[in-house]
Amino acid sequence: MQRRNATSKRATVHDVAAAAGVSRGTVSRFLHGGYVSTAARDAIETAITETGYVPNTAARNLVTQRSQAVGFIVLEPQGQLLEDPNIGAIMLGANAVFSAADYQMVNLVVDSARDLARIAKYLMGGFVDGVIIVSARAHDPITRIVTEMALPATFVGHPPDLGRDVPYVGIDNVGSARAITERLAATGRRRIGMIAAALDRDSGADRLLGFQLALGERLDARLVAKVRYYDYVSGMHGMRVLLDREPRIDGVVAASDFVAAGALQVLREAGRVVPEDVGIVGFDDSPWAQRTSPALSTVHQPANELGARAADLVLRQLRGAPFEPGGILLPTPVVWRASA
Repeated sequence: MQRRNATSKRATVHDVAAAAGVSRGTVSRFLHGGYVSTAARDAIETAITETGYVPNTAARNLVTQRSQAVGFIVLEPQGQLLEDPNIGAIMLGANAVFSAADYQMVNLVVDSARDLARIAKYLMGGFVDGVIIVSARAHDPITRIVTEMALPATFVGHPPDLGRDVPYVGIDNVGSARAITERLAATGRRRIGMIAAALDRDSGADRLLGFQLALGERLDARLVAKVRYYDYVSGMHGMRVLLDREPRIDGVVAASDFVAAGALQVLREAGRVVPEDVGIVGFDDSPWAQRTSPALSTVHQPANELGARAADLVLRQLRGAPFEPGGILLPTPVVWRASA
C-alpha cells in the first residue's frame, strides 16, 4: 500500500477515479451507497487504498446539515463516572448501536456550572445531531436546553418534570426495590434499614419509595440513612449512621451495589457477620455484586441494553422513523445470592 506523507496533497475523488479507471460520477455513487458494478467496486476500493483517499465529511455535513455525531451526556461528578460500572455499561451499549449506524458518539460530562455553560454552547452550535442524557435531576438545565432546541433526545431514567411524550428508557425502580425488600424481610429480619442514595433524581427517590411500600407499618423512619451518591464512600457513611441509630439492625437495603460494598466494609469493621448477623442487598447486579464477600443479592439492571435502546430511539428520531412516545421499561429480576 502506498503511504502518503504528512505534507502530501490530500487525495480527491478525481484521484480515485483516475487510479480506478472509472468516471468521477461512478466513484461518487460508490461513496454514497449507490449501485456500481462488482468490477468497478473492486477497482474503486483498491484505488482508495492506493491513494489514501479519506472522504471529506465536513463538506458532506455542510450539505446535509448533519454532523453524524450524537452526544452522550452524563450528569454525574467525574469520579462517579469513572467508578460506576453501570454508566460504563450504558455508554458501551449506546456506542455499539451508534457505531453500527456510522455515527460517532461524543461523551460530555457535566460536573460544574462551567461545564454546563460550555456544553450548552456546544449543543447549540450544531456539533451533534441528538443526545442521550443520563442521570438528569428534576429541573435540570440540560433538560430545558434540549427541550427548547427541539434536539432529538432520549433520557436514561425519567426525571419527574420530564414530559411523558419525551422518549426515555428506564426500569421500574419502585417495583424492583419493593420486591427485593420484601424478599429480604421474608428471611425473618425485623430491624431493616436502607441506605438511600441520590434522592435528587428519579432512580434514588423511587427506590426509597419501593422500600417504604414494602415495609408499610413495619417501617422505622429512623432507619433510613440518606446519602448523596451511589458510591462506596456514601455506603460506608450510611452504614455507620444506621449502626449508630440501631446497633441491633439485622437487614439493610442499599440503593446500589457500590453503596452495599461500602456498607459491607463497615459491617466487617464492626464485627458483624453477613448474612448471619445482618442480611444486606444491593441494586444493579453490577460487577460489584460478585466482587464482594459474600456475593450480593441484588436487582439486575440491564445497563448495556438501556444504552442500546436509548441509542436506537435517538436514531429513530433522526431518521424520522415512527416510535412509541413516552417510556420503555426493561425487566429487572431479583438475583438472590449469599449476602442475605
